[in-house]
Amino acid sequence: MTDQRHFHQALWRSRRGMLELDILLVAFARIRYPQLDDAGQRAYRDLLGLDDWLIWDWLQRRAAPPVPFAPIVEMIVTFNDEKGSST
Repeated sequence: MTDQRHFHQALWRSRRGMLELDILLVAFARIRYPQLDDAGQRAYRDLLGLDDWLIWDWLQRRAAPPVPFAPIVEMIVTFNDEKGSST
């Protein structure tokens, strides 16, 4: 699968059933996903395979993600914190 196809797939899968999650994930996917290394992109795609409420709890820091997801969750949180402070 090409990098461009992975990007479009990740962007499409970032659209979730929860508007609040859509807002956090779609912006991250558009701007930061292409900048991630292969491992980061794979971790993001794996994250998208999980339940919305689980991801939401991690992004809201209500629960700690397991080690394999901790770095990508932190990147998403940091990205959205920075984005929020610049608006």
